[in-house]
Amino acid sequence: MSGLSIEGLSMRFDLPNGTSVQALQDVSLTLAEGELMSVLGPSGCGKTTLLNIVAGFLAPTSGDITMNGHKVTGPDAERGMVFQQGALFEWMSVRDNVSFGPRMAGKSESDWGAHVDHLLEVVGLQDFHEKAIYELSGGMQQRVALARCLANDPDVILMDEPLGALDALTREKMQSLVLKLWKETGKTIILITHSVEEALLLGERLLVMAPRPGRIHKEYRLPFADLGVGQDLREVKKHPDFATTREEILSMIWDMEEEIMGRSEAAS
Repeated sequence: MSGLSIEGLSMRFDLPNGTSVQALQDVSLTLAEGELMSVLGPSGCGKTTLLNIVAGFLAPTSGDITMNGHKVTGPDAERGMVFQQGALFEWMSVRDNVSFGPRMAGKSESDWGAHVDHLLEVVGLQDFHEKAIYELSGGMQQRVALARCLANDPDVILMDEPLGALDALTREKMQSLVLKLWKETGKTIILITHSVEEALLLGERLLVMAPRPGRIHKEYRLPFADLGVGQDLREVKKHPDFATTREEILSMIWDMEEEIMGRSEAAS
């Protein structure tokens, strides 16, 4: 069975003072091969915890994750991660960063060279392949991070606020690049974001998570990611349903934030 399945996932963090925090509670979903899903919600709703469990960085308190028919028990090359900060090797060249995974797997340049060069061309960095990472802008570094992830040929790409630190113009360009790569590669993508607009643009499926304990509050099936492939994203935002859905989700998250604040004030 291909794709990703999450069944009854819960995560509790036990604290040194004897208390505990229930970060996730009974989260279940399935993600078919090639789907693009964005995950949105107020701070503390367990978005990043969910992503880290899927990546294999954390073991859940209960529940199972199945990937392509086998249980996820730890990190694996079938699941690639793109972080908010690129987590790149600053002293290495762009090409050495992108080819790091295949090289560590013991592959020769004859196996990976053409693929890496193609990825550099796809992300628009073919003229910067010899540059060190510290010489690049933030947006260019995130392009390297995307290409490095794709060089490992994962089945699923996990993205944790990958565009959050970028300026507005660069962020829009990177959003278009994510959609382009999604369509060209057919990869399954899960993207965490705090931006409602970004979640709408980059999620053919969009999950809104409720806070503590983190759980799925509502799911949307949206047309905007498909519409945004090869089109100016500002035109997509003019779609009659875009503003309506954005306001609905904003109100939903605002109400959750108000509830969290109310709890905090009651406890103080």
